[in-house]
Amino acid sequence: MKNIEEQINELAKRILFDYRDDRTINEIKTFDHADNDEIISIIEGLRRIVFPGYFRNKNYRVFTVRNNMSMILEDVIFKLIRQIFVVLRYDGKYADLSDNDLNKKAIELTFEYLNKIPKIREYIETDVQAAYDGDPAAYSKDEIIYSYPGLYAILVNRLAHELFVLGVPLIPRVMTEHAHSKTGIDIHPGATIGKYFFIDHGTGIVIGETTEIGDYVKVYQGVTLGALSTRGGQSLRNKKRHPTIEDNVTIYSGASILGGETVVGKNAVIGGNVFITRSVPAGAKVSVKNQELRYNFDDAAKVEKSDLDTDESWFYII
Repeated sequence: MKNIEEQINELAKRILFDYRDDRTINEIKTFDHADNDEIISIIEGLRRIVFPGYFRNKNYRVFTVRNNMSMILEDVIFKLIRQIFVVLRYDGKYADLSDNDLNKKAIELTFEYLNKIPKIREYIETDVQAAYDGDPAAYSKDEIIYSYPGLYAILVNRLAHELFVLGVPLIPRVMTEHAHSKTGIDIHPGATIGKYFFIDHGTGIVIGETTEIGDYVKVYQGVTLGALSTRGGQSLRNKKRHPTIEDNVTIYSGASILGGETVVGKNAVIGGNVFITRSVPAGAKVSVKNQELRYNFDDAAKVEKSDLDTDESWFYII
């Protein structure tokens, strides 16, 4: 029997031999890769800036908001410039820029992005309010900020969306997929979301790239705002594939609303588990017709119909 060292050497040769062809996974990039850990660190730094009194970095022994924020901001700026510098090479229009010009562009985009923080904070304030107003189980806004996965997913989406709008490659998707992994809520950074957005419970929600969501929209777990079909693949890029949800719409759990031409009008209510592929008029209430419940019993567990305290109009035994 071969010893471990011999087995390791043979395994290394076999894997290296597998690198010989030109498959995508074998490509050796000539520039750095985006660093997921750094991007997650940027998210957490930005969250501390958005909520200065909630998520202070305990490593910074400073006692004023101004000094604390300045230190975090410098850290975010340094990391963001570096990561944007790296990912700009993924966009063909920057491929021929010198490192010096690329760095200048990264600095320009970083500061253009960070100047959007007041706007992001304005929207997040409304999201916290929507969660508090819409959830009787919320005992305080602090509880929402510290613990609600829906708010975290919305925050990361709002942070990522502004980078997406600026045309920064890759980083926005890494950000929202991090939030997806933490919360089970999948919001593409390209989705446009208005003020007072509330996600209740959240797990299993999918919101596609070209989705447009108005103000005061409430969404429950398991909702899909998706494409009607993706058979066209890359030919569908940059086309409206996902629905538009207008103001004051509530979408209950398990509903699927699909298609780029699908518009859910203002003040509509979409019931649980419905499947929608065409527009819904303003003010409409859409629901699935009551399903028939069936109870099965065997001789070992006999139950009298009267014991179920039910109305014969919907009760059925097979």
